[in-house]
Amino acid sequence: MGRLRSVWKTDPTSPSQILSYIDNSISRFYDRTMSGSGAAKLLFILTVSLFFLAPHSLAETDEKAALIDQAIEKHKSEITKIRRFLHMNPELSNREYETSKLIASKLLSLGLEVESGIARTGVTGLLHGHDPGFTIGLRGDMDALPIEEQTGVSFQSLNPGVMHACGHDVHTAIVLGTAMVLSTMKDHIQGSIKFIFQPSEEGAPKGEEGGASLMIKEGVLEDPPVRAIFGLHVWPDADVGYVLFSPGPIMAGADGFDIIIKGKSSHAARPSEGIDAIALSAQTVVSIYSGLNRMIPLSDPAIVSIGKISGGTRSNIIAEEVRLEGTVRTLSQTNRSNISAYLEESVKGITRAAGATYTFNYRQGTPPLYNHPELAAIMLPTLQRVMGKTKVLELQPQMIAEDFAVFCQKTPGFYFFLGVKTPGRRTMPPLHSPYFLPDERSILVGVRIFSHMLLDCLEYQTQFDERSH
Repeated sequence: MGRLRSVWKTDPTSPSQILSYIDNSISRFYDRTMSGSGAAKLLFILTVSLFFLAPHSLAETDEKAALIDQAIEKHKSEITKIRRFLHMNPELSNREYETSKLIASKLLSLGLEVESGIARTGVTGLLHGHDPGFTIGLRGDMDALPIEEQTGVSFQSLNPGVMHACGHDVHTAIVLGTAMVLSTMKDHIQGSIKFIFQPSEEGAPKGEEGGASLMIKEGVLEDPPVRAIFGLHVWPDADVGYVLFSPGPIMAGADGFDIIIKGKSSHAARPSEGIDAIALSAQTVVSIYSGLNRMIPLSDPAIVSIGKISGGTRSNIIAEEVRLEGTVRTLSQTNRSNISAYLEESVKGITRAAGATYTFNYRQGTPPLYNHPELAAIMLPTLQRVMGKTKVLELQPQMIAEDFAVFCQKTPGFYFFLGVKTPGRRTMPPLHSPYFLPDERSILVGVRIFSHMLLDCLEYQTQFDERSH
């Protein structure tokens, strides 16, 4: 059992090492199922978890559950008030000044070791348990969006043109609420928990660094080393009381590209004397879209979208230059590399045939978000115990992006979607809508999930350490 420790502490990105403690027949079953359907993957994870990873007695589980529920009941009013205050006072990426002050003040009042000013406005709070052990992290993002809120609620945004339209106020309240609950349960914490409040998840302003990558660069996963990290996102397609999860890729990587096509200007009445950059850009768009579905396998989806085209000076002048800007969403590094080459080859062929020139710039952005299979195998039973198995739904990978993925490149990550739709409603406004309004009852659901998962994660590690000696 001690081999799990090496997966997390020595080489946390190696997804096969945990299987060394399982006999060869189980290993072969893993090889078959993890390359198969999502349902097969979940079946394997359940099998391993139920037979190998039961950490504690029913009495111990019931005692912890009762303490968690008591702490949530005690703090639920304050947690909701914090969320409403954050919603009323949203701040844009890298400008979360008042938000970070509020968070740091609350963490200090809980007796945590607090560090501010990480990646400009980021905050961490380190909670030490009664017993020594390793450190795990819980991340919440803090920034809002440049959207004018239209919900009409009593706690609507007081900052014109700025809104928590992606639920980061809920995320922050959940992580703070979890810190409030677990700070009352130090005797049950076998190790330490680092609460990470991240700025600029939506992207840093032009010319600035920010987000998860800058936090990592400034040492947020070090001193002490963070050996596993947890996160969530609110999800308007699921009711309160449900969560959605899948091991492996769960969200796409998001890259960007720019194409500049340079032709030759002429009078619109004499197009043969010019090289029409607008016509060439139209051919390029059609070529990219029509050819993409022939090169991308259905088992590994990807999306290319060109969202902006600009060029030309007047209606009666053949355009000399056109700029295309787009995004690429992928779930694998293979597609990431292949699509970049495909885009450039498409524009190269079209411009060369017409005697035009081009420039191509591909920018790798957020990588795909990857749920570490071994951490999933350990923690999924906890999620199912807390929610009930029927309330944990399998999720197909989503093509939206989230920079929690950068943390998952450095340490094993566990990320899920939390239902926030009021039961009985057919639909609710989507993320990034001026009408987006999650059901507040989801906040306490998130606090309860994380309180159990963090305690169980640390307890598993302690038991593996003991069995390895």
